[in-house]
Amino acid sequence: MARAAAESGAVGIRANSVVDIQAIQDQVELPVIGLLKQVYPDSEVFITPTLKEVRAICATGVAVVAMDATTRPRPLGERLEDIITVIREEYPEVLLMADTASLADVHYAESLGFDYIGTTLFGYTEDTAGQNIADHDFKHLKDVLSQTYLPVIAEGKIDTPEKARKVLELGCHSVVCGGAITRPQEITQRFVSEIRRTKLSV
Repeated sequence: MARAAAESGAVGIRANSVVDIQAIQDQVELPVIGLLKQVYPDSEVFITPTLKEVRAICATGVAVVAMDATTRPRPLGERLEDIITVIREEYPEVLLMADTASLADVHYAESLGFDYIGTTLFGYTEDTAGQNIADHDFKHLKDVLSQTYLPVIAEGKIDTPEKARKVLELGCHSVVCGGAITRPQEITQRFVSEIRRTKLSV
């Protein structure tokens, strides 16, 4: 999938896990946004949630590390500001992407010194569940763009080429298209659902 994305004109790859990142780096020369999903029983935060995971991703040599930057409590009682302080000292060349869900998260990420703001978690937290980045003519994204000085990476339910073009037209630095490209089950389901909706046989 990484080779196909590169051959089709993608300018970067967002990838989860050390193993996948290393395999992708062996195949393409595109910059990688790396993350590590890890579930802990004491927190809802799972995208590169603790210092351990952040260090593991930094050690792969990725250009950017993405981590949950919501204001929710983190696993093991860790604090995001402490994680960033350590990482800035140990890996000063690595850029940090804040996966946010709300405007409060955006301001929090700014205050901690992130390099990029991502809209990754909008629609995936308790307060934003069920919402879509395209809702109300991209209102949330427009609010983010108007309230941050950092480059914004649009991500989260950008599932059509039209949405990808739109977020760039609005002023985003870049756009991450995930499941719409990399999840064959979801792609197939969209086709099957539309066929069934029109009452045709499959």
